[in-house]
Amino acid sequence: MLNRSKRWSPVVGRRDVIVGGLLMAMTAGVGMAGGPVIPQPKAGEPLHGLTKSQLASFLEGRVSYMRNLEVEEGLGPVFNQTSCGVCHANPVGGSGSQTVTRFGLLSKGGFDPLEQFGGSLLQAQAINDDCAEVIPDEATTTTLRVTNGVLGYGLIESIADEDIQFLADNQPAGLNGQTHMVEAFEDPKGSPLRVGRFGWKAQVATVLTFSADAALNEMGLTNRFLMTESDPNGINPPSLAKCDTVADPEDGPDKNGLDFIDRVTNFQRFLSGPPQTPRSGMTGEVIFAQIGCADCHTPSFVTSDDPMLEDVLRNRVIQPYSDFLLHDMGLLGDSIEQGAASGNQLRTPALWGIRLRDPMIHDGRFSAGTFETRVTDAIESHGPFGEGAASAAAFASLSAGEKSSLIQFLDSLGRAEFDHDGDNDVDLTDFISFAACFGGTGYTPDDPCAISDIDQDGDVDADDFASFMLVYTGPRRDCNCNGVTDIVDIINGDADDANGDGVPDSCIAFCDGDLDCTSEVGAGDLAVLLAAWGTCPDSGPCPADINGDGVVDPADLAALLSNWGPCK
Repeated sequence: MLNRSKRWSPVVGRRDVIVGGLLMAMTAGVGMAGGPVIPQPKAGEPLHGLTKSQLASFLEGRVSYMRNLEVEEGLGPVFNQTSCGVCHANPVGGSGSQTVTRFGLLSKGGFDPLEQFGGSLLQAQAINDDCAEVIPDEATTTTLRVTNGVLGYGLIESIADEDIQFLADNQPAGLNGQTHMVEAFEDPKGSPLRVGRFGWKAQVATVLTFSADAALNEMGLTNRFLMTESDPNGINPPSLAKCDTVADPEDGPDKNGLDFIDRVTNFQRFLSGPPQTPRSGMTGEVIFAQIGCADCHTPSFVTSDDPMLEDVLRNRVIQPYSDFLLHDMGLLGDSIEQGAASGNQLRTPALWGIRLRDPMIHDGRFSAGTFETRVTDAIESHGPFGEGAASAAAFASLSAGEKSSLIQFLDSLGRAEFDHDGDNDVDLTDFISFAACFGGTGYTPDDPCAISDIDQDGDVDADDFASFMLVYTGPRRDCNCNGVTDIVDIINGDADDANGDGVPDSCIAFCDGDLDCTSEVGAGDLAVLLAAWGTCPDSGPCPADINGDGVVDPADLAALLSNWGPCK
């Protein structure tokens, strides 16, 4: 059970409170005895440990998530986008740069969402111009909201309500985080309210509710929970009857009995949480806690031990860096009320995956520039009023070095292991960085080479390389035709790479498409490529995969033909 004797701890969950960094350090080397350490899933990948049927549900849901809806199947009459993936795009299921508009009437009498005029969400697109929605003249306040990512949503859903409530009841002085108690669409009428945790106002408690709400309000797809279309302008023309021509509910079961909202829910529930590299944290996390950031951005939870949960979601340590509570943000509030959430209140956003976010803050006000400038602006915007003001002031008083350490820590939230260039992929560029670190010792978690020290033992060695090869997606060339992938030859010391380009120096006359090592591309290479057609093997060289995408296909054939003749 949760140790409720402590006011705050890095790890919150239904077991004794433990120190987050220590736990992560203890578990970082899991896999060493029986093989290499298994890298964390990259952002946008499924959870590790899914059953075969769960993985199939994830992949099928991903297709639905990315597919554009058509008017004939229920898109509109008003909508913001035609698919889930358009908004949640960096990566698929992650945050995005899309914004939506909220509006309402703000007066001395309080906030009116102007539901009679189609409020408070403006749908920016329509299936035809006659059905377009506009902000009514009665609105006195508008704001933008940037797309939240849905990474790790199944894990967040699996946090016990009482653990979030415990944080609300035991926060430090000066903070007044509140749970937002809301209905879940799938619950029978009269069921107890649940703790909201999704959306900028914590207005949604479950992934299925989120899917159903977004299906209607973002794409205009009525479903078994929300049967009535969004009237473009409410009591103002045009009339809904003239715009909506598809019978409700527009969402219905497929051959497997699953509605659209069920399929995309499966995808979102089985999405992994973003990785954190190094896993054990960095010096900047200490500063993060010291200046009070961790009081709201709670580092870790343990998900519920409810036997009704799938094993892959149950009793898991996760590091979302959020308390999922509503806080009074003062001038940073958006003036929009939703449910019991006031206009000044916003839910603490989860920081896992923050390095992938552009823009930042609920209204997307900080965009472009560098990660450092966006994060710095976001932190400073927490003051001078509201519950984040003390942390913003503490940040301002840090030395330049301390600020840099803090930002480097935040930059680790969402970074995949071995991903030195930070593009959420592990390719030849990252191998070159790995090779530069290989053989070195004394690496601390703050050292750039710690990105490749997956077992966190202070060096980058053969154990780390074995893990690297599990996620490497770059070309697996064999330019000397010795049956060993070139980068393996380089790491093993069997091939020199003096210029550090990931290609053995002995292959100076090599070119893409020279698969038989004759220093020219010809009929022999074409025969090798055709013999290798299809998916590359899990290990070993795959030189015919010229573009390094894991498959030998027409793209590789085109690359080979473009290099036909002697290598230059």
